[in-house]
Amino acid sequence: MEIVFDSSTLILLAKIEILNIISEDIQIIVPEMVRSECTGKDLFDAKLISSLIKNGKIKVASVTKKGSAEKLCRDFKIHIGEAEALVLALKKRLPLAVDDLPSIKACKILNHKFTTAIHFLINVSENRKINEDMTFVKLEKLSLYGRYSKRILEDATKRLKGGE
Repeated sequence: MEIVFDSSTLILLAKIEILNIISEDIQIIVPEMVRSECTGKDLFDAKLISSLIKNGKIKVASVTKKGSAEKLCRDFKIHIGEAEALVLALKKRLPLAVDDLPSIKACKILNHKFTTAIHFLINVSENRKINEDMTFVKLEKLSLYGRYSKRILEDATKRLKGGE
């Protein structure tokens, strides 16, 4: 399975240290702008993302329709990295991994499938790739790093405890 990622989700998953696990099961694809945004600093998450790119776990793709990305920036008030990721996802007909609210709204308006870091954490937990205690530690980290509403975090906690 292939999924296009924007910077927000890539960084969040690196920060909570499950990006490696996720990259074992899916092919992560990012546009060049996202690669640039995520690897330019001397931080743990940037080094991890760089390493996964070097090892082929994250594939960097070119966006040829720069005008389309610029139009998305204007229409949805999103940054160029998110716009390029959305253009790539639309072109390849792949879901977009995104945790940026304006980009999520763009996906909803364009009727395009998306997923978030919380969805990945739930999936990793349900597939028993990490234990329950570690799952809640990582959810707590996501609550610190991400900009999630109380309702979203409560829903995630409920789902992780086995309720729908």
